[in-house]
Amino acid sequence: MVEDAVEVPHKSTGQKVAEYLREHGASKTATIIAISTLPIVELRGAIPVGHILYPDVEKSTRLGRDDLERSARIFIYAVVGNMLPVPLILLLLGPISRICMKVPWGKRFFDWLFARTRRRTADIEKYETLGLTVFVAIPLPATGAWTGAMAGWLLGMSFGHCLLSIFLGVSIAGVIMTVLALMGWIGAVIAGVVLLAFFLGILAKAIKTANP
Repeated sequence: MVEDAVEVPHKSTGQKVAEYLREHGASKTATIIAISTLPIVELRGAIPVGHILYPDVEKSTRLGRDDLERSARIFIYAVVGNMLPVPLILLLLGPISRICMKVPWGKRFFDWLFARTRRRTADIEKYETLGLTVFVAIPLPATGAWTGAMAGWLLGMSFGHCLLSIFLGVSIAGVIMTVLALMGWIGAVIAGVVLLAFFLGILAKAIKTANP
């Protein structure tokens, strides 16, 4: 008799990393921070995992005080983790790339990496600080703090401007992911529309100032 196949739910990279860390004794806090530091996964993967680690956060439009406190805690841990690699990228990318590009494999890798980053962040150059913030704020796989930091460095933006822009973008992405985790797609769409209207207003003012 052939047994019915049991469907195994798909697990994200963040969930797999979380399970590994928890099995090896990492706390919930350390797990969320660690996942947020990872390239590609970043905050957009850490916040949903945080809500899995704290399963008593109710996914309802009627949120209690405990739900909001847990969500705020997850948000802070994720933002901190996502920002940890940024100063290191901004400070060390130049020296490391110059050293590695002296050998063929290093040159091939960094030529590919920089070309890929430039393709994905072409619009940042036009609007600089604002463009970098918007780019990082969009919680999609091709965006985020890692790519934003590399783009800022490639564009020659100052350390302070890059750090501030990326922090704002990471925080906004965190708000979107938190609303998504708490309220589902409806809440995320509302948050996205509000943030989009906000940025369009800033962008319109910037264009008007540049072209009086």
